[in-house]
This record gives sequence, C-alpha cells and structure tokens, in this order.
Amino acid sequence: MFLLLPELINLDNQVLDDIDLKMKEINRLVIFSRTHKDDDLLDTYLNSMSNLRELLSIKNAQMEAQTEEELVEYEANLKVTLDFIVNEIIDQKSFESPYQLFELIKLIAPDVHRQCPNRFRDKIVQVGAHVCPEPALLNGLIENLFYNLSVIKNPVIKAVYLHHELIRIHPFSDGNGRLSRMAKNWILMFDLYPPIFISDVRERKEYINALKTSFLSLDKDPFSFSEATRNFFDQEIKRLSLNTNLVYEKVFKMGIVN
Repeated sequence: MFLLLPELINLDNQVLDDIDLKMKEINRLVIFSRTHKDDDLLDTYLNSMSNLRELLSIKNAQMEAQTEEELVEYEANLKVTLDFIVNEIIDQKSFESPYQLFELIKLIAPDVHRQCPNRFRDKIVQVGAHVCPEPALLNGLIENLFYNLSVIKNPVIKAVYLHHELIRIHPFSDGNGRLSRMAKNWILMFDLYPPIFISDVRERKEYINALKTSFLSLDKDPFSFSEATRNFFDQEIKRLSLNTNLVYEKVFKMGIVN
C-alpha cells in the first residue's frame, strides 16, 4: 500500500480561506471588543465550542455502537479521551507523534490496548472491499504517515488527511474510526478550529460511502487525487465550515446585541 501523496491534494481554497477568515473575525471580536457586558461574549464563544465538544463524544459513539450497551461504553470512553486531548492542548501539545496513537487507543478502546499493549494489530483486516495493509507493513506506514503530516502546513488539510489515511491503514484491530476522528479533532482544536462530527444517519451513510469509494480509487491508482478522494475531503471541510458558521453566528449575534 502507498499513502496518498500530500502534494497531489488539490482543493477549493476559497472554502478554506472563508473558514480561516471567520475564525479570525471571531477571535478578534472576543479578544478586542469592549462593547459587550463583562465576559458575555467570551462566555458565548466558549459555550459554543464546549457544546460542539460535547456533541463530538456523543456523535462519535453513535457512529460505531451496535447496541445500547456499546453506546454507553463508547461514549464514556470518548468523553475521557476528549478530556485528555483538551488537557494536552492546554499543555501546548499538538498531535504529532505515533506514540500518541497508543495513548488515544488506550482510552478509546481499552480492550484493544490490553490485547496488544503499545503494538499495532497482528492480523489482516478489511474495510469494505479495501484490504488493509498486512501487519508487517504497519510500522513503516505509520512512520511515513507522520512524515507526510509534518510537511502539510494547512491544519485543516492535515486533519482530514490524517483521518483518511489512518482509517485506510487501520493500525489496530478495532476502534480505528473513533481513533481517527478524535485524532483529527485534536489537530483542529489545537489550531483553534471547532471540532467536527457526523450529525445524523444520512450524513453517516454519505461519510461511509465516501471513504469506501476513495479507498477503492486509491487501490486502483495510489498516485492520483481522484474525484472520489476529493469528495471525502470536501465533505469533511463542509462539516468544519458548518460548525465554524455556527460559532460565528452565535458570537456575532451576542456582539451586536451588546
């Protein structure tokens, strides 16, 4: 298996620029405005981001849970994971090391970690029609993945790239979807973007289909950025744009009112 080459990624920069513009406008208003009452504006911003983080754990759990019991377990583990990520961000730690994968999987899927502590999977797994790389290749692929992340400068593209390629590699026997989505949001939140998640059943179906078709496309031609792969990136960026707009509208509504 060959990883998607970062230099092949070709996206609509207008959407990315619009997200960045709005986040800068939000931060300027929160930091510099003196027309609002006390800390109301800051509270609105923090509450908006906090509410999105709450939804992140809930929606992420709903993505994979098959039973009510699993849903409760997954959600509890994801909340613990999110607290860990937030504390790491407070300590100025970004997501940039393969070791952090083991830190996250230990919290997200404790059973997986107990079976293979600080090791990647030791068996072949499959995602739809995509046969994931054999265990002997995993260390090299993960090392290559983090090298590619280091050369991607835009944090949004970096986050989506990580999500896409980490699921395609599938380094663990279980929990890879939850792991990829939480790691992606670590990158986004570290750079002060809102977290993103799958909102409903329709969106979940679109997300899964986008991953499947992208993986099949790359299995056929690993050295192209196909329309199928672009579609997955576009979906993720659209989710970020929607959540950015949500925070933007709440903050600016408070700013205007005050």
